[in-house]
Amino acid sequence: MAIVKQFSKSKPVCKVTFTIAADSVADAKDIALLGEFNGWNLETAAKLKKQKDGSFKTSVELEAGKTYQFRYLLDGKVWANDTAADGFAPSGVSSEENSVVAL
Repeated sequence: MAIVKQFSKSKPVCKVTFTIAADSVADAKDIALLGEFNGWNLETAAKLKKQKDGSFKTSVELEAGKTYQFRYLLDGKVWANDTAADGFAPSGVSSEENSVVAL
């Protein structure tokens, strides 16, 4: 897993690219990125696209200077955290934690 941040020189935003390695998703066909930045809404979730090497990737623009909690939803039923996250925080919904990206 990897998180790559590209800060804009002209705007207070950061393009964040989320990548999940093929061996981290088992046989998942559909992976969505949900978090505070989209209200945890599956309808507006960023979908990760499968790459030639079997990994999945997506990019989102987020406001710089903030932290965001997020998780991946595999095939609409299995939640997964990102091992490359900047940290983890209690979800407040279950005993599980959410991944955190700090910009």
